[in-house]
Amino acid sequence: MDNEFVFAFAFVPTLLFVVVVAPLWILMHYRSKNRTQGALSEEERAELERLTELADRMGERVETLEAILDAETPDWRKRQADA
Repeated sequence: MDNEFVFAFAFVPTLLFVVVVAPLWILMHYRSKNRTQGALSEEERAELERLTELADRMGERVETLEAILDAETPDWRKRQADA
């Protein structure tokens, strides 16, 4: 009878931990981990804004160069497509 009491005393809390606490713990851990990884830091956000500005400026330069080529050599697009 004494062994059954010790077994029940150890088994029931262990079972409750494995069935209830551990899954909730794991779920909450990975949920919070995913939230922190999804956000950009201030440094990353600033770098992204800087790169966006550079890409916009490069796009404007390409448009300007295409306009110059259109004015000086109107059929440059056709020649480029044929090549």
